[in-house]
Parts: sequence; C-alpha cells; structure tokens
Amino acid sequence: MHSNLSLFIKKNKNRIWALGLTIPIIGSAAGCGASSAELPQESPEKILSSEEVKLSYEAPTQIPRILIDQVGYDIDSEKAVVFSEEGLSGNFYVCELETGIPVYTGTILKGQGHFTDLKEEGSYYIYTDEVGESYSFSIKEDIYGEVFNRACKKYYINRCGLALSENYAWENAHSACHTTMAKLQEDPDTQIDVSGGWHMDEQARRDTKLGSRIAENLLLAYEMNPDSFSDESGIPESGNGIPDILDEVRYEVEWLLKMQDAKTGGEYGAAVTDSTNGADLFTAPVFVTPTDLEATVSFAAAAARFSYIYQQYDAEFATTCLKAADRAWTCYLNNQKPIENTASFEAAAQLYRATGADNYHQVLEQFFEKSDFDSLFNTDENIFMGGVTYLSINKAVDVERCTALMKLLMKRSEQIASEASKSPYLVTDADSSGRFDRMLDDMRCLTITDHIIYNHEYTTIIENCAHFLMGMNPDAINFVTDDTERTYETAGTTGVLGDPESDALFIFMLSVII
Repeated sequence: MHSNLSLFIKKNKNRIWALGLTIPIIGSAAGCGASSAELPQESPEKILSSEEVKLSYEAPTQIPRILIDQVGYDIDSEKAVVFSEEGLSGNFYVCELETGIPVYTGTILKGQGHFTDLKEEGSYYIYTDEVGESYSFSIKEDIYGEVFNRACKKYYINRCGLALSENYAWENAHSACHTTMAKLQEDPDTQIDVSGGWHMDEQARRDTKLGSRIAENLLLAYEMNPDSFSDESGIPESGNGIPDILDEVRYEVEWLLKMQDAKTGGEYGAAVTDSTNGADLFTAPVFVTPTDLEATVSFAAAAARFSYIYQQYDAEFATTCLKAADRAWTCYLNNQKPIENTASFEAAAQLYRATGADNYHQVLEQFFEKSDFDSLFNTDENIFMGGVTYLSINKAVDVERCTALMKLLMKRSEQIASEASKSPYLVTDADSSGRFDRMLDDMRCLTITDHIIYNHEYTTIIENCAHFLMGMNPDAINFVTDDTERTYETAGTTGVLGDPESDALFIFMLSVII
C-alpha cells in the first residue's frame, strides 16, 4: 500500500482548473460576449443565414484512456489495467473513490499496469498525471459470482407463460403471459398449448432451434464445472435439491416437448407473438410455424443431452425426454440423410452417449471418415460440440479417435492462446463492438480444454475476456451489466446478458473462474 498526499492535492487542483476552463469555452461557442468589432468581416455573400448555421451544444463523450473492468476484480485475482495512450510510462495510482487518496502505486510497462497485490475491498479508480482518471471499479470477494448469478437468472426473467413475482424478478415482475392456445400457421383451425419456454427477443419470440442450442451450452457448462452452479440463485425452484441451472433448462425442455408434433415427431420452428394489430405484447395471440428439420435434429440433441444428465434427479422425466429425442431423430431420418447435415453428427453423439445404440455410432463413423473432418472441427459448431461429447462417452469408443479429437482440441486452444497474446487486451477478436460471438466461442473452447487439462494461461485469458467485456475494451463500455458509469446502452445494444445465446456462452466462460 502506498499513500501520496501531494498527488491527491495536485489531482484535485487539476479538477478545479478543468472545471473553470469549461465555462468560457462553452460561452465562446455560443457567440456570447463578442462585440461586432471582434466578429470577422466577411463579404455579404459569404455570411450564412441562421437556417444554414447548425451548432451543436452537446459536449463530446470523453472516453478515458485508462481502461479497467468497471464491474471490478476479485480480491485474490490478477488485476490489470490497460493504457490506450501510446508511449505512456512512469507510475499509475489506484485511488479510493470517495476520498481520492492514492492507496497503491504501480508502474506502467508496455501499455499495461498490474495491481494484483491490492486486496482491500472497496471502490477505486486509477489515475495518472498524463491522461487523468479511469472509470470507477470495485474490489470485493466473489465479484465474478455476483455477475455469474445475474447471468443465470436472466433465463428466469425471460420465462414465458409464468407470473414473475417481485420476490424473484424485481422490476421485471409481470403477470403470466401467452397462456392462451396458439394456432398453427399452416392450419389456423388447429390449436395447441405452447405456453412456457424462454422469450428470445423483445418481440417475445420463442425459437426451438435456438432454445435447443442454448440448453445444450448450459448443460455442457454444468457438466464441465458442476460446483459453480448452486441451488440458491433465487428462483422459485431454489432449494429443491437440484442445481437451479438444471431447473431452468427443464423449464425450456418442457416447452420444447410441447413444440413436438404428436404425429410426426418433428419439431415446430417457433412460437411467434403476433402484435401486428397493436395488441399488447404479453397478451397478443401466438401462432406456431411449421415443423423444421433443423429444429427437429437440434431438439433431438438437446433432449438426449438433458436426459443423460437429468437421470439422477428425475428418471421418469428423463426417459420421456429420451423417447422424444429418438422420435425426433426418426423423423429427421425419414426426411434427410444424416451425412448431408453436420447437425446429425451432434445429435448422434448425444443419442449414442445416452443409449449406446450402434445405429447412432454408425452415423458418427460416417463423419469421422470425412476428409475435411479436422477442418470442420475448427469451423463447424455441430462437429465441435459432437466431438467434445464423444470425448465424454463412457461406452465403447474408438480410442485412437479420442486421441485425435484431443489433439484437435489442444491445437485449437493453442491457436486461440497465441492470438490472444498478440492483443494489448490479451483476448481474441478485440475489434468486436456489441456482439462477441467469436470471442465467446473461443472462450468456450478454452474452458473445455481447461477442464480436461488445467492450464493457468487459459484461465488467465478467460479472465481477461471477462474484463474486456466488462469495460477493459477500446470503447470503455461495460457490455455485461447496466449499473456502471458507461454501459452497453451507450452502444445501443442489449448487452451480453440481453442476448440469450451470448448469455449462455458467457455463463460457460465464467463457470471456470468463479
């Protein structure tokens, strides 16, 4: 710990000087106080009319050149700061937010600084003489856990067909929505109950393919790091002896079961809220889009994975899900050859793990024999997820294939780590603004690899990405929460937690570091 009273006095003098300077600048911009003799003598044809003059009185946003995680840092974690001013050197100071008194002095080296040794809980900001202040941040115990819990709770807040109470949903509380029977788009005379599931966007759309993919990512995150998920996150099911994230996924799976066509086993594509006639979004009628092969095979994969994990909690419901997955698979096979769509590889991997049936393994072998399988592992979501699942199967598998898959996983992770090392923020895809699909995919890969073979470098990169998303980025925007000084609302986005798919990958990423 360091204390520097002279710096504190100097810093506050700088603040007073800057405040005094602002007033005459604003007055001058408006043209106030200038005599006619001081005005430039232009010829009449060059004088602009009042309609042509457009003055902006809005001060431009000043983005700090000291970039930090606005949410903050865990007490025992590595703590870093990035300085965007080129060639900056010397010292930086960590100051108490309330008093402005410096409590830590660090050295700027190659555009970065570290203050890992500061472990006292509190609210702070960082200051240098050359570039001023950073936004504020906190140091506190389990700071990732608080964000993680908020990210998980987003799915409860997105629940459809259920009244959300203030006890659980706070300002997001509302009465039950979309509880009336929905009509089939192809046959409006046919009505079905599709209440439930998660809203995927501001139009309250519920999408089966997307819901299945999100459920899969949440289930895999739980498999990788089960101790990170509690039974006390603050949802109605908390305390029932089942991790809350599995309760949440079950809520979505119950809806996905409703969206399965009873005759064919195919999965309807989406439940769409029809507010075209100005109806209230929560009470507007709902129509269901036709069955879709992509949605069907995605549902087969998600239901099979859920069944495998949920057997220990509710064997009867898990078996219901597995039967539904098999029916969806059969429907898919009746309409398309498995080798024509990589989604069938992912579904076959889940069904083989859950059942051990050879017909699923035969589909896997067809894909393994493809000449471009290795490249697909790096570029295709279905091949990647199916390959990771194959590594976790405890039934008969090809040991040489498992070794090859591990090499592919390790190679991809090493490439991600290499790219991150070249960024001043130590992350991949630092140019993203608002959506971080590739970065989140990369961090999922590192999280999986880190689970199998612990690597401190990978854990550090994952933490760096968390810091990047929460403010340590070129725009100094916190893309995760909305309660800091500069948030995703500035960028006009819904934020990472506002997008259910990104939220699932963010949860995946945080699950390894909380």
